[in-house]
Amino acid sequence: MKMARILITGCDRGIGRAMCLQLHARGEEVIAACLTDSEELRESGLRVEPHVDVTEDDAVRRLAERLTADGVRLDWLVSVAGVLGVDEFGSIAFDDMRRQFEINALGPLRLVQALSDRLGDGSKVGIVTSRVGSLGDNSTGGMYAYRASKAAANMIGLNLHHDLKARGVAVLMLHPGLVATDLTKDFPRDLPWIKPDEAAAGLIQNMDELTLETAGRFRHANGEDLPW
Repeated sequence: MKMARILITGCDRGIGRAMCLQLHARGEEVIAACLTDSEELRESGLRVEPHVDVTEDDAVRRLAERLTADGVRLDWLVSVAGVLGVDEFGSIAFDDMRRQFEINALGPLRLVQALSDRLGDGSKVGIVTSRVGSLGDNSTGGMYAYRASKAAANMIGLNLHHDLKARGVAVLMLHPGLVATDLTKDFPRDLPWIKPDEAAAGLIQNMDELTLETAGRFRHANGEDLPW
């Protein structure tokens, strides 16, 4: 079986780190893009690309230039990098809202646009968004910045699906589940949390199964289709 070449962002910790280690363990060639760095992943045998800030044009452009210089063609590009902030009506910090949009919505678009030449027929793009970005599933309100940024990420992903499918590139938007990570440490602990390893396994399975025929959807890591 051919080894896939996979780039994942947000690999410093959490879901991105878990995906890297699981994919590497099964023999894939993984490129881990980190906001800071990860000696752990490097020592595990992965190629680590440090200081990839998805909010900075220059950082993403330099990543693309390095991959192009090395002749890297990507089978998978998975955007995991994200941020979560909790807010409520009446005390919304608009600067923080803009920051969440930059990371959660514009980050995946900036990444895919910069690396589009590294994708080709048969490549797959996964964008980790969130169920709280679903309009149809919003029954509680709150979390204005996070919900809006993830809803925007879903729209951007759907646009990318329409633009890239003619080139044979399949795009999927993915909800990882309710995952206990540093991002969710301020949430109530009595919710049905899962571990990053479990979320990573579900995301990987969805990417494994992704085809052009099943692309352009919003899916839970457990395989359930979610409403937009």
